[in-house]
Amino acid sequence: MTLWTSAEIATATGGTASADFSVTGVAFDSREITPGDLFIAMVGEETDGHRFIDRAMAAGATGVICQQPVEYPHVLVTDSAAALTALGRAARDRSDAVIIGVTGSAGKTGTKEALFQALDRMSFGGAHRSVKSYNNHVGVPLSLARMPRDARYGVFEMGMNHAGELADLTRIVRPHIAIITTIAPAHIGHFSGEEAIADAKAEIFEGLVDGGTAIVPHNNAHYERLFAAASAHAAHVIRFGSRPDSEAKLIDTIRATGGGSLVTAQIGEARLCFRVAPPGDHWVMNALAVMAAVDAAGGDLAVAGVALAELPGMAGRGAQTRIATPDGGTALLIDEAYNANPASMRVTIEALGQEPVKRRIVVLGAMKELGAGSAGYHAGLIEPIVAADVTHAILVGDEMAPLADALAKSLVWQGQITHVPAAGVALDVLSPLLSDGDAVLVKGSNAMGLSKLVRALAEPRHEPVAAREGF
Repeated sequence: MTLWTSAEIATATGGTASADFSVTGVAFDSREITPGDLFIAMVGEETDGHRFIDRAMAAGATGVICQQPVEYPHVLVTDSAAALTALGRAARDRSDAVIIGVTGSAGKTGTKEALFQALDRMSFGGAHRSVKSYNNHVGVPLSLARMPRDARYGVFEMGMNHAGELADLTRIVRPHIAIITTIAPAHIGHFSGEEAIADAKAEIFEGLVDGGTAIVPHNNAHYERLFAAASAHAAHVIRFGSRPDSEAKLIDTIRATGGGSLVTAQIGEARLCFRVAPPGDHWVMNALAVMAAVDAAGGDLAVAGVALAELPGMAGRGAQTRIATPDGGTALLIDEAYNANPASMRVTIEALGQEPVKRRIVVLGAMKELGAGSAGYHAGLIEPIVAADVTHAILVGDEMAPLADALAKSLVWQGQITHVPAAGVALDVLSPLLSDGDAVLVKGSNAMGLSKLVRALAEPRHEPVAAREGF
């Protein structure tokens, strides 16, 4: 199905079309171009997308948005970035889909994916969502511009690391339903405290359409602040959590046979029992937010429950795989390598502690953008490590020194500590440690490059670090 015609692109962006053409997709990275796409030649601080137009066309692009005339079919604009935003706005304007926005200090990508799985299943392929973590000032308009004109649901992740960013994004998305998963000290180095983070996240409610619904975490320490902000913009506020008066209320949860959690919950007027495939109490809360959003969107809660039970693991965000160990056995690899903050670190280590395994090993990378409190946040991870009965802690990056020191001085934890500078060294430390029946959690800020370690662990053999590229 045609996503955009050149005439529609020109009208949306205020540009001039050089020829008639139509596209079936949109991309601004020439490496992501597939046949039929529109390539947007963005001009950035480090590179100029116009240099890659030939590559994009060779990959199958049928048209280009550009700031200077080219020999290919194109729409000429004065500012490609502004044109992308305008195209995103036009996609939103023409859509009759129920639009859901998701933000939070942790869990937003998982919640977005779970919502998509539920809504796509019940609409027989009629749902659309942000891919990857395209949640910033270019990723959100791109995700909107890619939304099929006949989509029934659209789920968009919105992120921020400074005040005011979400206000801009939510006014482009204009959600019918807006979710905050949780508030925690992510990016706190850019804020005066968690209250300021809560205020910045609550900006998502400013873009709600008339009659919109806000969904807020009832158990969070900043709930009252979030509720007040939501009430100022939303016609309906739904609270999810375990408090007696939560509208999406957790009644009971136990570990499910085969992994994950078996949850009993009250969602509005409906009481239901469902399984959440990813492990951990944080996923139980994410699931309540998903169910609340599905209910607010008029969806089928039973179908949503099936989707949660079959939710696939996401690379870098909780995917679990079995890897070979030197003794001929297998170990469980938990891939949380995409990102980390104190809250997400804590809950994933706690989830590791629930795994029925022989030994628990953690490879933890430094958490970035924590400001003056960085040392305390890192050292504070000793508590979940002790509680989870971790036997080996491999710590990566300079910021992990306070945690290494706290573990070394602990009177209640007698595990093995290794503090290394980089992911490649961590792999060489970890590989010979693994034995049959182990579980290893890999988590850290994306800048630490632990995803490369995860990929290397999945290989049949590990080469010496000097022989590997990219570490």
